[in-house]
Amino acid sequence: MNGFRDALLGLGPQLSAHILLSASAIVLGILVALPLAVWASRSPPVARVALGFASLVQTIPALALLALFFPILLSLRVIFGEGLPTLGFLPALLALALYALLPILRNAVTAQANLDPGVLEAADGVGMTKWQKLKLVEAPLSAPFIMAGIRTASVWTIGAATLATTIGQPSLGDPIFAGLQTQNWVLVLAGCFASAGLALIADALLGLIERGMATRQRGLALGGLVMVILGIAAAAFAQFGGGERDRILIGAKGFSEQYVLARLIGQRLEAEGYAVEYRDGLGSAVAHSAVSSADIDLLVDYTGTIWANQMKRTDNPAHEQMYNQISDWERETSGTVVLGRIGFENAYGLAVRQDVAESRNLTSIADLASIAPQLTIGGDPEFFERPEWIAVRDAYGLRFGQTRNFAPTFMYNALKSGEADVISAYTSDGRIAADNLVLLDDPAGAFPNYDAILLVSPDRATDAALLSALTPVIDAIDVDAMREANYAVDRDTDKLTPDEAARMLAARVGL
Repeated sequence: MNGFRDALLGLGPQLSAHILLSASAIVLGILVALPLAVWASRSPPVARVALGFASLVQTIPALALLALFFPILLSLRVIFGEGLPTLGFLPALLALALYALLPILRNAVTAQANLDPGVLEAADGVGMTKWQKLKLVEAPLSAPFIMAGIRTASVWTIGAATLATTIGQPSLGDPIFAGLQTQNWVLVLAGCFASAGLALIADALLGLIERGMATRQRGLALGGLVMVILGIAAAAFAQFGGGERDRILIGAKGFSEQYVLARLIGQRLEAEGYAVEYRDGLGSAVAHSAVSSADIDLLVDYTGTIWANQMKRTDNPAHEQMYNQISDWERETSGTVVLGRIGFENAYGLAVRQDVAESRNLTSIADLASIAPQLTIGGDPEFFERPEWIAVRDAYGLRFGQTRNFAPTFMYNALKSGEADVISAYTSDGRIAADNLVLLDDPAGAFPNYDAILLVSPDRATDAALLSALTPVIDAIDVDAMREANYAVDRDTDKLTPDEAARMLAARVGL
């Protein structure tokens, strides 16, 4: 119970960010929906198109809608310049505002369509202009129905806003995604509880406004509105009310090693006097684009990922040659600095349980080719779309009977439980040894090198003090130390948080 309470009390920054994002999306949705509803009430074709579009948006999963705004805004930078953010608040705001549009628009259009014709005729009869009729007759009569739509949109938006974590916007999704990855169920529960509680409170306060409008009790409606405004103001003060805002933004992809390394780097920078924020749970492509466009400042990435995914290379040179070419490419294409290698490699590899390896005589990936149609392979959510997998599949002629996607941490559970026969494991993962797994050899060299490297964004590339503070991390962490830290987070009992594991790792390697 104390752990749950402490987790809840530690969600202040995420809660205030979540409130501001959700409130801004609702306000933007209202500003778009209400004028559109008035236009639609006077034009059936507009009504059909507007409601059809809003309904179409609702069919797109919220996570996909959030992700779609990243490439859209990235392409718009050509027009609006490099100052246009592609991650964080802006794409989350635009996506969630679209998601909030349908219930507000539908309720407003329905309310307008069902107004008493006699009342409208009376308004015309006394000589009201269109604006007077809208302001004095249509708006007051429609207001309770519109508020009902706003209540629905608010609950939806608060829930969907947890997914904004995936595009670098702090929210109550941060503890949920981090907890799922590290199997810290207290953290997951705290994030879900806070999100649900926020939705219930918002619904109750907006319900006061709705009842006040329906019963013509102006004080009730005003009281609810004041409490909503005070809540948003408190969140804004918590976010922007003080402190240095020039923070170092450290990105992390969605697996334990990234969380640990981000915290290790962040703790070192904090000790040097820097203010630090984290952007966790980013996909590989999003994370790399974010650091190269300076939406984040620092990122630990992997040479093979950049080589195959960003540079679109299919050859597999030696470690040093690949590293040098990546460093040159980063500098020439975006001005991103490759500060150096962290000291270990976290490669993709195909892993099986030891009993399966022994019973089927599996020692290399080539041994899988003849039996692959009988097996199920599991991978992280992006693995089967990556060029590395395509290269391995084609090099060995692999055609598995079934492919399944799992969150990185659940791949290992799937292998242990028999839900998957083979998984795309990470070679620096401590669970390989702990779960007695066998990494199959790659005699064709189809998987590239995956040296961990530290990337610095173009905006921070000339910050000599920052680079000096980061230099001790280079070549400091060997694979055994990294496996130990990863396993400390991923193990089933006596788990450490990424912050605790980062401190343990720093002490082990002398940082």
